[in-house]
Amino acid sequence: MGWIRRLSGLLLAAALSLAAGAASAHPHVWITATSEVLYAPDGSVTGVRHAWTFDDMFSAYAVQGLEGKTKGTYSREELAPLAQTNVESLKEYAYFTFAKADGKKERFNEPIDYFLDYKDTVLTLHFTLPLKNPVKSRQLVLEVFDRSFFIDFKMTDKEPVKLVGAPAGCQMKLERPSDGTASAQKLNEQTFMNGENSNFGLMFANKITLDCP
Repeated sequence: MGWIRRLSGLLLAAALSLAAGAASAHPHVWITATSEVLYAPDGSVTGVRHAWTFDDMFSAYAVQGLEGKTKGTYSREELAPLAQTNVESLKEYAYFTFAKADGKKERFNEPIDYFLDYKDTVLTLHFTLPLKNPVKSRQLVLEVFDRSFFIDFKMTDKEPVKLVGAPAGCQMKLERPSDGTASAQKLNEQTFMNGENSNFGLMFANKITLDCP
């Protein structure tokens, strides 16, 4: 079962404990993220490496039923099956990562080098998304967001994006989303899934623009 589907039971329990107005609010999962853009020696971008730290509630739910050798801690090996389930589930959502090179949409292959770690009671998912075809462009735009705004992605305040192996002269700009929580709370669950607001999450995209000479 995918980690988004697996969360549905938790959301149902949470909804029963909340007032009707609060239960309709979005998002339901919060992720604090960092990203590394990976360059080849010839200056082409080969992919992006993500690290996504989940909120306390989701982390607690995700590790329910898992038994570690030491109580309250989980090794990378013990979390490996959950990590695999997570990355397999991400495919349906295009890994919440969208790329354009000089205005042309680019696609990613399936994640590699993925793993979960558990520290200070929260889970962090690490994975690398290789581009189907490495791109060498004057401008590359990467956006990280959930179209339905079920998940809220926030880039970390400190070193949110790193360029790994980038040619000299490349510049990076990060545009963070504005806080639209108030607007989101006015929309119920069905509104997010259908109609003109089905892509509501675009308002909350983290936009990374890379310009290279």
